[in-house]
Amino acid sequence: RFEEIRRCAQAAVERLAESYASSSSSDEEEDDGRADQDGKRGQILESAFTSYTSQTGGDASALLRTGRFMSDVFQSGALTCLICISSVRESQAVWSCSSCFSLFHLPCIQKWARDSAFLASSVTDEDFGQRRHPWPCPKCRAEYPPEDTPTRYECYCGKLQDPPPDPWLVPHSCGAVCQKELKPTCGHTCLLLCHPGPCPPCPKMVCVSCMCGKAPLPRRCSNKAWSCQQLCGKLLPCKQHTCNQPCHTAECSPCPRVSLQRCVCQRELAERPCSSPHWTCEQVCGSPLSCGNHTCEVVCHDGVCPPCPRSVSRGCPCGKTKSSLPCTEEVSPCGDTCERPLSCGKHTCSMRCHRGSCETCRQEVEKWCRCGRYRRLMPCHKEYLCESKCPQTRTCQRHQCRRKCCPGNCPPCDQSCGRTLGCRNHKCPSSCHPGSCYPCPESVWLACACGGAVLAVPCGRERSTKPPRCKETCRRPSSCHHPLREEHRCHPGPCPPCRQPCCACRVPGCSHTCPQSCHDEVLVRSQQVPVQLAGPWEQPSAPAFVKKALPCPPCQVPIPTSCFGEHEVSPVSCHGHGRFSCGRPCGRPLTCGNHTCRRECHLVEGGDQQVCAQCDTCEEGCSKPRPPGCPHPCLGPCHPGNCPPCSQTLRQRCHCRITVLFLECTKLTSADEQTKVAMGSCNNQCPKQLSCGHRCKLVCHPGVCEEKCQQKVKVRCPCKRIKKEFPCCQAHQCVPCDDGCREQQKKLLQEKEAELRASQEEEQRKLQEELEAFEKRQQRGGRRSKRRGRREELDDHARAAATWRRWATFLILPLGGALLSVAAYYLMSVQ
Repeated sequence: RFEEIRRCAQAAVERLAESYASSSSSDEEEDDGRADQDGKRGQILESAFTSYTSQTGGDASALLRTGRFMSDVFQSGALTCLICISSVRESQAVWSCSSCFSLFHLPCIQKWARDSAFLASSVTDEDFGQRRHPWPCPKCRAEYPPEDTPTRYECYCGKLQDPPPDPWLVPHSCGAVCQKELKPTCGHTCLLLCHPGPCPPCPKMVCVSCMCGKAPLPRRCSNKAWSCQQLCGKLLPCKQHTCNQPCHTAECSPCPRVSLQRCVCQRELAERPCSSPHWTCEQVCGSPLSCGNHTCEVVCHDGVCPPCPRSVSRGCPCGKTKSSLPCTEEVSPCGDTCERPLSCGKHTCSMRCHRGSCETCRQEVEKWCRCGRYRRLMPCHKEYLCESKCPQTRTCQRHQCRRKCCPGNCPPCDQSCGRTLGCRNHKCPSSCHPGSCYPCPESVWLACACGGAVLAVPCGRERSTKPPRCKETCRRPSSCHHPLREEHRCHPGPCPPCRQPCCACRVPGCSHTCPQSCHDEVLVRSQQVPVQLAGPWEQPSAPAFVKKALPCPPCQVPIPTSCFGEHEVSPVSCHGHGRFSCGRPCGRPLTCGNHTCRRECHLVEGGDQQVCAQCDTCEEGCSKPRPPGCPHPCLGPCHPGNCPPCSQTLRQRCHCRITVLFLECTKLTSADEQTKVAMGSCNNQCPKQLSCGHRCKLVCHPGVCEEKCQQKVKVRCPCKRIKKEFPCCQAHQCVPCDDGCREQQKKLLQEKEAELRASQEEEQRKLQEELEAFEKRQQRGGRRSKRRGRREELDDHARAAATWRRWATFLILPLGGALLSVAAYYLMSVQ
């Protein structure tokens, strides 16, 4: 079994190594196969468009939209099912929407149709499942009846079921002529081969007249409406002027001119637009009526005046009595109760017959509120609305109605959905609705790095879709000091590193160029401290390598150079070019003329090179160097031998800068470093405070205080049991727990477990006692109660006997033993 697993693992490793080895050459293979694929695609598109372009003279401008759909079908990853958000392959069964021409997987659209109908039926139908609801397209929302739910995989034109994949045909196509009826309907059919997307406009030539019907000319059937650009000349509705607009297809616009026109009653004359010849003035007619007593009160009108409204049979205001009186007399009220129905529709007017409208009904009736929960005495003309808010959920199944006194017909939810769509970029713009939101209908244009190739993908797929292939040259500017990059194709991601020679001058003054390859962007291992990861599922937060510009290496070109004293000439590399010291004595005479410079070969700037002007000079005053640390010059003249000791006093502060010390210059300069430090100390404790918070324990000293604080601090183990003292500098150490700590933790854990088990056993014992008591109570109520009573008495006697034996064991036996011991002692004493 082990050998079999080992062989399988070895085979998997070899396959993985082969895949990694072939990944480097995959781009070249794709580039080689891309030309063949583009050529084959061009041949397929040309064959599909041949019957159309042959009638348009090779003009394919009207095929741009259809051609884009066909190109997306050919390109891998361009078509995406908006329901499952995955790519549509050539071998998968699909369904195309007849409105927006989007492609969906056949199982996905079938499930979408079923779920949409189910959700609509469950929300709106009282008789759930009885009514058949239409289902919408996921993208354009075009509705389809339930019987149009796709059940078969067909080509685009619907002639062939389950079209087989053919490398020389458009994917999901049957290869036959489309022959769909063109839109708008013109009587012709589509001439392209079975294709995705909309059918192009009709290319047929027909003889049609212009919009005004003057000159028939041959035109494309898809562009039959054309204008001859001549004046229309049709007579306008005013019957006086003609249309002066160019040839147009709609009705002529109203006449824009103005003319003198009389009103309807022929009294006034005014300038009016020709488009509105009929108009009325504001004067009342005033003509005498047929009765001879009244005049016409109608505003400007034509024809005969209406008859007098008072000449017909009239009744009293309540309408109970009728009378025929002259039109000059008013009909008086009859004195009876009005009894005309009031506005409420339930009661009648209780006043006497009167003129004018009846008053509002004020009779108090018991009314139910609109929601039917409460009732109350209120005036009949008022509506009773209670203050209770409707708790029912609206059709969105998310929000409550909350309308006061709702009768049950809750309005649809007026809030916006606002939920984030599956693309994670947009929110649902629809009103609040039940179920899941529609897929995002937006499209995103995914371009290559240079923008020459563009691909439309559904919103949300731009992160997972690869950019389209581009044949153009990469246009990104150079990121190094070279003005142009090495020529390569447009690509996603960063450009390859520059391999041109650096050829940059390293430092000012160096005329040589760097011969190595460009090193402005070199992958260098990151120097960050590695972070401890929690497990293998976590990724490091920082990359292992970073791009960094490396400096040019030092120039190694040799240049002949002489030393400071011109003793020798040696070759020196360009980066260290300059005069050097050969290590020999200088040998130049001093200014005094008695001695030569014994210093090591050094540089002399300016002046006579034979006389060392920068070495010791012999003047009136002594210029010999003083001991290190002595700031006082020698007061004597130039003399042989050493200068006398300095007798002056130095005033300086101690190392802690608190006390002022007065020291002899000779003692200070002649002392060694350790003595100098001791002399500069005030012998007091250092006043500085360490970073840990304690005061420095050393005596006044120079420099920075040592951070090794030796003050004792207490450190405990994690369980707070062990306590140890450490110096403050070692306080960060952790005191580990010993076996005692672990034993104590183990005992605490065992005690908790014992308490838990004891509580469980006690609870179990109580339950058992309750169960036994319940069974005894049940047994006492049966037919054998007497026998059970006797048994209980026997059990009581047995328990009493057992109790007596227990007392005898604990009391009588010890008492008997004591008596026997007393008797034995007595007998032994008597004998």
